[in-house]
Amino acid sequence: MIAILGAGKMGEALLSGVLRAGRRPGEIVATARRPERAAQLRERHGVRTAENAAAAREAGTLVLAVKPQDMGALLAEIGPHVAPGTLVISMAAGITCAFIEERLAGGVPVVRVMSNTPVLVDEAMSVLSAGSHAGEDHLKLAEELLSPVGKVTRIPESLQDAATALSGSAPAYFYFLVEAMVDAGILLGMPRAAALEMVVQSAVGAATMLRDTGEHPVLLREAVTSPGGTTIAAIRELERHGVRAAVIEALEAARDRARALAAG
Repeated sequence: MIAILGAGKMGEALLSGVLRAGRRPGEIVATARRPERAAQLRERHGVRTAENAAAAREAGTLVLAVKPQDMGALLAEIGPHVAPGTLVISMAAGITCAFIEERLAGGVPVVRVMSNTPVLVDEAMSVLSAGSHAGEDHLKLAEELLSPVGKVTRIPESLQDAATALSGSAPAYFYFLVEAMVDAGILLGMPRAAALEMVVQSAVGAATMLRDTGEHPVLLREAVTSPGGTTIAAIRELERHGVRAAVIEALEAARDRARALAAG
C-alpha cells in the first residue's frame, strides 16, 4: 500500500502518474487537509482517502507531499504510527532526511526527492537522495515509483538544495522566458496565438534536440548562429543585458531560499 500524505498539486500529479503506470486505485490511499479536497481525489481517481495517522499505519510506503512549513506538524501527527520498516519518501523542498529521521522511530528509511510539475505529463525530473537508514533497495523502490512519470537520477543530499533551484523550480523559468518571447512577438506585430504557437514549438524542438542528440548546448546554439546573422544580433543583446549572469544569480537565490525553508 502506498499512502500520499498531503495530496495537493504535486501529490495528485504523482498519484495520477502512478495510476497511469498501472497501479490499481485500491493500492493507494491519499490524505488531504480539507474534506472537499478528499472528495475530489476519490471522484477523480477512485482512490481511498483517510486521516494521516490511519494512512501511516497501513502503508508500506509513505509519500510526504506537504509544504515544507507543514512538515513538522505532519511528522508529529504520524510519528507514533510509522513502523520501522516503512519507506518514507519526502517531496518537500529544503527538508532534510535528518529532520524527518529525528521525528520518526529509529531506523526508518527516508529518501528525499525533488521533483517538478511536468510530472503531470510524465516528463518530470526527479532527483533522489538517501537518508542514513536508506539502502539500495529503498532507492530502487523510490525509482520504481517515480520513473513512470519522468526521469529519475540520484545525487548526494548535500546537492538537493541546488537541485531544487536547477530542476525543481526550472519549469517556471522556462514559462517566464516563453512569456517574454511571446510579448516580443506581439511587439513585432505577430498575433498572440501565432506567437505562442511558434515559441512553444520552438521550445519543444530545442529541448528534444538537446535530449536526443546528446550535443552540448553551445554546439547546438552555434549551429543556429550564422556570421553576421539575426541570431548573433539577438545573442549580443542578451549578453549586453547580462542575461547569463542574471540566470546564475536567480538560481543561487532559489538555492538560498531552499536552505532558508529548511531552517524554518
